[in-house]
Parts: sequence; C-alpha cells; structure tokens
Amino acid sequence: MTSHLRTGEPPVIRVAIDPRMAGEYGPEVHWVLRLWLTTAGWAWREVAFGDPADIVYSADLAQDHPARLVIRAMPDRWARRKALSLTRAHGWPDLPRLAYAGEPEAGPAVPRDGRLLCPQDLVFDTFFVATGQMESRMPQDKHGFHDLGAFPEYRRAVLDEGVVSAIAAWVEKTLLDLGGPPPQPRWPDGRRAALALGHDVDYPEVIRWLEPARVLLRQGPRGLPLAAQVLLGQRHHWHFADWMQVEQALGARSAFYFVARQGSLVEYAAGTPDSFYDVGAPSFRRLFQTLREAGFEVGLHASYRAYASREQFETEKARLEAASGGPVIGNRHHYWHMDPADPEATLKLHEAIGLHYDSSVNHNRYLGWRRGVAHPYFPFLPADRREIGTLQAPVTWMDDQLFAMRADNPGDPWARLQAAVDRAAALGGCFIVDIHDYVFDAALFPGWSDLYRRLVGEVGRRGDFWLATPAEVAAHWRARHAQLLSRSAGLGLGLALPHPSPA
Repeated sequence: MTSHLRTGEPPVIRVAIDPRMAGEYGPEVHWVLRLWLTTAGWAWREVAFGDPADIVYSADLAQDHPARLVIRAMPDRWARRKALSLTRAHGWPDLPRLAYAGEPEAGPAVPRDGRLLCPQDLVFDTFFVATGQMESRMPQDKHGFHDLGAFPEYRRAVLDEGVVSAIAAWVEKTLLDLGGPPPQPRWPDGRRAALALGHDVDYPEVIRWLEPARVLLRQGPRGLPLAAQVLLGQRHHWHFADWMQVEQALGARSAFYFVARQGSLVEYAAGTPDSFYDVGAPSFRRLFQTLREAGFEVGLHASYRAYASREQFETEKARLEAASGGPVIGNRHHYWHMDPADPEATLKLHEAIGLHYDSSVNHNRYLGWRRGVAHPYFPFLPADRREIGTLQAPVTWMDDQLFAMRADNPGDPWARLQAAVDRAAALGGCFIVDIHDYVFDAALFPGWSDLYRRLVGEVGRRGDFWLATPAEVAAHWRARHAQLLSRSAGLGLGLALPHPSPA
C-alpha cells in the first residue's frame, strides 16, 4: 500500500498526570490519553506534574496548574467502575457530559486565566465506555447478543453519538482553540472521514431444497413464485462478480470474509450455525484469484466457536490462506460470536494468531458503534492492564439492522444511514459497512442491495470520505499510530506487545 503519511516530525502535546492517578491507574490513564492523541494526530511528551503542559489530569482543579486544559480526575469513580451505570448523557454537540446512577452530575467546562477547567473526568468516561464496563450487566440471548431495550440513554450516547470519539474530538478542538499545534491529518488526501466496505460470506451456495422455505418465511405467500425459481435453480446467491461490478463502478472495493471451517445441517440444528461451503473447492480457489487480482480483500469469517480454541482459530486462518493463495490479515466473527462472557479474551486471541485487524465489535441488533468509538483503535485488556496489538475496526451498519431488525432501529432507513454518515464525518471517523454476500438479488431481498448502492454512491459523491478496503484502512491507521508512537516520550504503561508489521 502506498504510504499516505506526512513526513517530518508530528506536532507534540505535553501531558502531566496527577501522581496518585499515575500510581493507581497508570496503564488505564495512559491508554486513554494515547487513544485521544493518536486519534487526533499528535505525538506527546509526558512531563512532571507541575511543569507547564497542554493537558493536565488532576484530582484538584483548585490547584494553579500551568496548562491549557485541566481535566478533573475522580479516583473514587475509578474505584467503583464495575458497579457504575450510565444513566444520562447530554451536552451535544459540545462536550458530551455523562451521568452515572447515584453520582453528582458535573457542570460545564469553565475558562480561567487562559486555561479551561473541565470538572468531568473525561479520562474515566472514555475508559468506562470503550472497555464495555456495563456490558456484563446487559441481558444476552443464546448467541451472546445484548438487549439494550432498558438502556436508551446508553444506546443514544454510545451507539448513535459515538461518545468516545466525541470526547476525543472535544479535547482536540479545545486544545486548538487554546493555541495548541494543529495535529497531523487523520485520513489520506485531506479527506474528513473513511468508508470501508465488507461482505460476510455466509451462504453463497444455495441448498435448493432448503432455501425455498427461507424465501417463504421472509416473504409469505407472495414469495411462492420466487421459491419455485430457487428450487429450479433459476435464482442463486453466487453474486461475487455482481458485487465487484457495482462497487468498482462507484469507485470502491471491498473485503469478503470467508468461513474456513465447513459446517453442516446437523451441526446447525445442534447449535453451531457455521456455513456449509468448502473454501478449498475449485470454484472458491478461482474466486479468490479473481478477487485478489482485482484489488479486493480476502478476510476470515471466524467460525461460530473459533473463539474457544486458539488452535482452531489458527487452523482456520491457515486454511483460508492456503486456499486463497495469499495472506489473511483481517477477521470478522461469524454471528459476531466472540466469547459472550469475556469478549476481551477473544480480542486477545486475534493478537496471538497475528491478525492485523478485527472488525467484530458490534451489537447485532443495533445500528451504530458498540463501544462509542467511531474510528479504528487498539482495544484495552482490563485483566492484563494493557492494550491489544490487533487493531479493532468497528462496524457501523450491518444490513439486517435496517431490514429484519427494523423494529430495533425505528425510523426511515435512509435517514438513519444519513445521520450515521454525518456523525462519522463530524467525528473524523470511519463508517464500516457489513452487507451479506447473499442479499444482492432484489427479488429475494427487496431493498437490501439498493440501500447499499445508494449509501456508497452518496458517500462517494460527498467527496469528503476516503473509500478503501478494511485492510487499507487498518494499514493506514496502524502506520500512522506507529509513527506517532515512535516520535513520543512517556505514556508507556500498558503498551501492547509488539504489533504485527503494518502491511
């Protein structure tokens, strides 16, 4: 991939941390500050508490800190993070202000003598949301999908508004307003945000005696003629060339994520719903060559229970690499099925098997950013108190959310997508799409591919989004992150193990 990084030394932000917070919560605080600064495009230099700084994180706002921005640290809140519940979020479009059950609500930021004093612990807020601290208290179904029906404020702040990215954007704007140096650009060619496209390849080969029943379940009696056409082999799901043609005409390319473990109807009925195709079959080997030669990405769609075994996960990755004739650096879990009790354990596996990026942090039923992060990032492992070396590229929209799951995402589908695109642009983020391989035929899936085409076309016409494959987005973000890290000093607690080399 051609480097889009700016040469020369990146601008530097000076950071000072209250010794009490550094002593008790150093890895967590360092990770949040790195997340903010690398997102914006700043290198950093950690300075002694009390020295002149751009950002000071202090438990005492009354102290006369020599800084542009002073953010209040609340150690008591950190100590009770596992018990806190987010109950209210407001302040849009300015500083997102989060309120927790039983906690006093912080007031707005206050200017004083050329500084800005923020009484809200934005470092804690970022950590709390981005590490999913509340998720263990949310109901889950048999697949581990969360039900957010009882958490409307959480859903609005986290999924719709991308609160973590919103906090980072507020910190960036505040430092600029206070005379801080302009950061490096986020995206290539001066683009404001990025759009990355992907297809989960679940059902490319129709089972002709089974699929007619699925058509009738979706469409009822009016689907009888279509069901007959499927039964007779007149309609199918093998639409890779069609997807490629549509995307190339729109100036885009995408990733296709393939399941390398072949499932069966018996396993499906027993609770392991893996796909039935064989990536080693000649038809798939020819397809892989076509995709790679055209600049499309071949990624792994880890099987339903891959998270339970590193050996199985590695075997699937190796099998797809052998069948496709090239490296596989990205993944998305089938059914989003990471360890339901400990998703971070699955994220840790991504690092262990050498993936450059994963794209599985999503709420199956809900449009938006699962952990409030609207840009790629390196997640944090609370149990190990360090970040993970595999980049997370969170999905914004899965097709089904605006069709079969429309009740969970009310309103006009196009208006919902437009709002999410506008929000991604406002945050300088990345809008990642997941549309399934089998929904191309508008007769079988009315409106699905049309909405996708409209989205990609409209975003392309805006002119402020970089259109790229997920692998290209990951390579850019990883290289940018590595450059900023190499030019920085301090904030080194909780750094990841060595990251795989950017491709």
